[in-house]
Amino acid sequence: MMRIKIDDGAVQQLSAAESAEARRSIRHYSPEPIPEFELRELLRLAGRAPSAFNAQPWRFVVVQDEELKKQLSAAAYGQQQIVRAPATIVIYSDMADALERLPDAIHPDLPAEEREASVGKFRGMFGKQSVDERETWGNAQSNIALGYLLLLAESLGYATSPMLGFEADKVKTLLHLPEHVRIPALIAIGYPGEEGFPPHRLPANTLIDFR
Repeated sequence: MMRIKIDDGAVQQLSAAESAEARRSIRHYSPEPIPEFELRELLRLAGRAPSAFNAQPWRFVVVQDEELKKQLSAAAYGQQQIVRAPATIVIYSDMADALERLPDAIHPDLPAEEREASVGKFRGMFGKQSVDERETWGNAQSNIALGYLLLLAESLGYATSPMLGFEADKVKTLLHLPEHVRIPALIAIGYPGEEGFPPHRLPANTLIDFR
């Protein structure tokens, strides 16, 4: 059921453009599990997404336990793709952790003075903000990683279904996440068990303006 190209018996990944054209939300999945090393590589690549100050505030939880998936589905208003997929990825933003890890996130090739200045500027800027303001910023940055994740999954032959409808407090409790974090989405992922609806979008010329 994988939608990657087969050329003379060799499996080829879809290009970014092909993935964007092919991607659709899938709600029925093959029971075949995704190997852990493949999930880790997918999330490593998703973590290549850009972020201001290279803060990388996104974090990922991969839920594969069947009972936990049922509880997660209940917290997502009963969305069954969570139960049907072999895994559901919870992406969340944690600016408190990002602030702590920032020195390690600054590029090591920068001169020491520039590294220290970058850390000081970042902490000074966000230290003046409320927790809500910081996490709103981190949530927006994490949506960039979410986009990367969906496109990369398609390129590697995995189907996905991103979900924004869920009770965030219940999800945090189930996964023992800090109260302050934000959750951009839950993403069901696996090998597709259906074709799904063909993608339909507004004409590009109705959304684009050149000035």
